[in-house]
Amino acid sequence: MLGSIKEFVKEGVVYEKLEDNKVRCLACNHKCLIFDSKSGICRVRYNEGGKLFVPYNYVATIANDPIEKKPFFHVLPSSFALSYGMLGCNYHCSYCQNWDISQFLRDKQVQGQFIPITKNDIVSLAKKYKSRVIVSTYNEPLITVEWSYEVFELAKREGFLTGFVSNGYATIHSLRYIRPVCDLYKVDLKTFNDKNYRKLGATLKGVLDGIINIKALGFHLEVVTLVIPGYNDSNEELTNIAKFLYSVDKDIPWHVTSFHPDYKMLDTPPTPPETLIRAYNIGKEMGLNYVYIGNVPDLEEYQHTYCPNCGNPVIKRRGFKVFEINMNENKCNKCGYTILGIF
Repeated sequence: MLGSIKEFVKEGVVYEKLEDNKVRCLACNHKCLIFDSKSGICRVRYNEGGKLFVPYNYVATIANDPIEKKPFFHVLPSSFALSYGMLGCNYHCSYCQNWDISQFLRDKQVQGQFIPITKNDIVSLAKKYKSRVIVSTYNEPLITVEWSYEVFELAKREGFLTGFVSNGYATIHSLRYIRPVCDLYKVDLKTFNDKNYRKLGATLKGVLDGIINIKALGFHLEVVTLVIPGYNDSNEELTNIAKFLYSVDKDIPWHVTSFHPDYKMLDTPPTPPETLIRAYNIGKEMGLNYVYIGNVPDLEEYQHTYCPNCGNPVIKRRGFKVFEINMNENKCNKCGYTILGIF
């Protein structure tokens, strides 16, 4: 690691010590074998003297966002989530919208700016801005899971919900570690093509196993697919994603969102609205109860939550704003059907 940021580390928890001062990191499915004085694929978890050191006591960015922006559409509608991110990632996506923090130590354009902060500071900010949720997002939270554990442990004592916005390339070790203090988990299921996943720095199976384990451990789970023209927008691939989610739980909310050119993928055009509508319809046809279109403010009717039993729009949205709720607590006010979520 570079410069003064090396002061903002502590010994990790989610790893195992091996012979000859080697360690095995268990934070993500890379399960990096790290030799002494070397780092893992994420570059921010590193071995020094047979101990794994991990990021601690800083953020690269922090903001108070609408919960719908995460997106969590089935959690405390209209509330705010204090959202923080750190540096680094275990992927190297060419279209990353947060590349200026995620590609730290991998891309020379990234300077690695950060803000020293404590867990008490984060929780105090959440109180100040009347957030109801605290979320680790912007970069990959799995690679800073120990820091989030400490933040979330305090946040839970103070009455907040907590969550990860993640690529889902999680080990059962990291999920079991964070679960006691983490309520929500959003996964980016980026493709259903293993070859394309390997280009990003992962495997399809690793992500699918992560989703299965996240659901089995009882997190509130929502899944996002950024639909990219010519990359993952075929009927076959979208159908396979929807079928997989249905096989895990038909109540998993699936957000199909619009791509916008960024980072190293500037020549690919934005996703046409008709492609997103096609993806939405595929999700519904495959039996998913909750499907949404994101990043396209004009397609308002595709952003509402509809009762799976009677079709009543129980939550109406416009962009990240909720303008009508037709529920009694968590039940449809028309037929009494219980809507998935934390309300």
